[in-house]
Amino acid sequence: MKVLITGQGGQLAWELEQSAPCDVEFIALSSQSLDITQKTRVFDAVNTHQPDIVINAAAYTAVDKAETEPEIAYAVNEQGSEHLALACKELQIPLIHISTDFVFDGEKTTPYQIDDMPNPLNVYGDSKLKGDIKVGNVLGSDATIIRTAWVYSAHGNNFVKTMLRLMQEKDKLGIVYDQVGSPTWAKGLAEVIWQLAKQKCSQKQLKDQNNTSPQILHWTDAGVASWYDFAVAIQELALEKGLLSQSIPIRPIPASAYPTPAKRPSFSVIDKFAAEQASGIEATHWRKQLSQMMDRLV
Repeated sequence: MKVLITGQGGQLAWELEQSAPCDVEFIALSSQSLDITQKTRVFDAVNTHQPDIVINAAAYTAVDKAETEPEIAYAVNEQGSEHLALACKELQIPLIHISTDFVFDGEKTTPYQIDDMPNPLNVYGDSKLKGDIKVGNVLGSDATIIRTAWVYSAHGNNFVKTMLRLMQEKDKLGIVYDQVGSPTWAKGLAEVIWQLAKQKCSQKQLKDQNNTSPQILHWTDAGVASWYDFAVAIQELALEKGLLSQSIPIRPIPASAYPTPAKRPSFSVIDKFAAEQASGIEATHWRKQLSQMMDRLV
């Protein structure tokens, strides 16, 4: 199986490279080597490499910055995703496209299902949703759209590494307690993607020609946490592992006390059952995943 991965250098693409099965040949392209906003370059890359499947891990993810530069966010997340889908359609190859919990408004109090109505609160979420729609419209059942949330890794910038830095620099922290979701180790997400990619390629010749809908799945680690809970766990595990030498007070604060340019959903828990069934992989609790990731930082 030959796979083209976009977004090289990002957390997920890095974990995809690290966890690639031995029988997989992959080509990972960064935004410098493949700017997905450039349609001609996208078509050239896909035609040159002739992959069996494309995994789109490229995205504009600066949630707050997107509010002041929406043109860039939509260019990458909407138009760029459509360019990849059109190139895949030309060669009749499937696409696995990574999306976000931010397509939802957070008004629910039970986990979001794959068929719940999206209603994004910010430019980032809206740009991702529009990209999802373009991908689905172009490729139908040749597209798998995976929504995920609160992604972190030993590679790149993320909440875990930011907390570790601040816990060394500050004498106390205030962390939001009224935004709830599920942390996701990018390694676990990558393993699910590889399993789905293998299935997608093996089913390529057996697809239902009458099915024009994309496969939509949700994936995070198991369990639920607030950002405050997540930060407390980070400090506890960091102290156990010797990543921190002393603890500092962590105070729960409401989101209203920490205003951001982009409004965020207060409830981002997404139901993973369909993805577990499709991949054959059962989600592991987020705290166990966090501990295993932090072992890599020791």
